[in-house]
Amino acid sequence: MPKRVLTGTVVSDKADKTVVVRVERRVKHPLYGKIIKLSKKYHAHDEGNAFRAGEQVRIEECAPISKQKSWTVLDRIGAAVTPIAEADLDVPASVPSKAAKEDKATKETKPSKGGKKAKESAEADA
Repeated sequence: MPKRVLTGTVVSDKADKTVVVRVERRVKHPLYGKIIKLSKKYHAHDEGNAFRAGEQVRIEECAPISKQKSWTVLDRIGAAVTPIAEADLDVPASVPSKAAKEDKATKETKPSKGGKKAKESAEADA
């Protein structure tokens, strides 16, 4: 019997010699007929810790290696997309946001509570 070969994306590579691969498949809904995506995660053996999260890989069924691992990684199909560094997303503290500028402007132009009497007493104190 031939071994099954699936294609998926590496979700996690934190464990030693193991990667978690998510395999998505498209299925027609039995009642509504809409095409939906179903996914399943497989633990696959990666002897050299060569594969990283985000890469497209092919995995092949094999004899059980551990309780959860019965797949091995065959090869890499596509490279991982590099995530945007968090430092690029931070806004420098010296540049105030637009909302902060608007709040400052509205606070300066708002009249104080109390109306005419409060205004007159403030002028009398000065």
